[in-house]
Amino acid sequence: MSLNDWLTAAAQQRERHGLVRSLKPRDIDSDLLDLAGNDYLGLVRDARVTAAASSAAVAWGAGAGASRLVTGTLAVHSELEAALSALTGQPAALVHSTGYHANLSAVTALADADTLLISDAHIHASLVDACRLSRGTVQVVAHNDIDAVEQALSQRTQSRAMVLVESIYSVLGDRAPLPELAALCERFDAILLVDEAHGIGVAGGGRGLVHELDLAERDDIVVTMTLSKALGSQGGAVLGSPAVIDHLVNRARPFIYDTGLAPAATAAATEAIRIVQTEPARVERVNTVAAELAEAAGVEPVAGAVLSVPMAGPHEALAAQAEAARLGVRVGCFRPPSVPDGISRLRITATAGLDDEQLATACKVIQSVTQ
Repeated sequence: MSLNDWLTAAAQQRERHGLVRSLKPRDIDSDLLDLAGNDYLGLVRDARVTAAASSAAVAWGAGAGASRLVTGTLAVHSELEAALSALTGQPAALVHSTGYHANLSAVTALADADTLLISDAHIHASLVDACRLSRGTVQVVAHNDIDAVEQALSQRTQSRAMVLVESIYSVLGDRAPLPELAALCERFDAILLVDEAHGIGVAGGGRGLVHELDLAERDDIVVTMTLSKALGSQGGAVLGSPAVIDHLVNRARPFIYDTGLAPAATAAATEAIRIVQTEPARVERVNTVAAELAEAAGVEPVAGAVLSVPMAGPHEALAAQAEAARLGVRVGCFRPPSVPDGISRLRITATAGLDDEQLATACKVIQSVTQ
């Protein structure tokens, strides 16, 4: 089959199943209330954050200019890594160009062919890909199933093991049972890798779920995160012991062979961290907004800023999304294969940037399209 024939057949299959995706540029200004993005704390356009980005771009240039191990490590990178460590309570941090790269680095550098990777069924695609690239043996366990994790650890034949979870999951908005998982990893001499993409800025007063549960600074726990959600910037980081960070600097290919994070994004994230630390009301607000949106949608309260509303199928989800937009609210739409359980959902994101009037409008629209 030729490439064109294969692509045509694939496109027709997507069309039949209601799974066509396309890029839709967003205008600078829009009348829609945005409940589809990841700007949890309303910092993407905060004047202090954009000013920090602008100043760094003028001072350092548009890009880092090289990989971090050549000349691409800038003073702003060190400042951000120190700020991330202070925010999360982790001893050390290593900034990457994306959260995707951070997950690839952590897993591929810390696992080898003699490692069992125990993957929660709901982890992000970046961790799924990282497991595939790690050369280790991968075992997927049911979502938040402690017994399945224990069984996998107790029966392993590999000398090393890594358990991969998210602190707060982006599909169901629920927490991972981190204390129980940490206890199991300590008992079976395994690494616990926690992706805090949806926990930073939302849980633990903004410092993340790992910090909230007093699990920071443990040698057997490695944290990954993104700078593109609550911190309103772009990039990612791995946090853990100095030994872990030193190992990644020397062995993590997604870090070693990538250009350093752009100065503007780096400085923006550092300023966002300062705001999180000095303005706790923002964190309180996003959790309040999430609770009210969940009530309007008729779903259980979530642990983070993202809630999802199950729909009958992909076509119904798209129709509800379009109706919400017609009524003035932009919401997201999860369809297979983006959802691990195969259920199409509306994805609704809380943001601290909504005022009371906007929140009331959003709740009214969400209720009308979901109930």
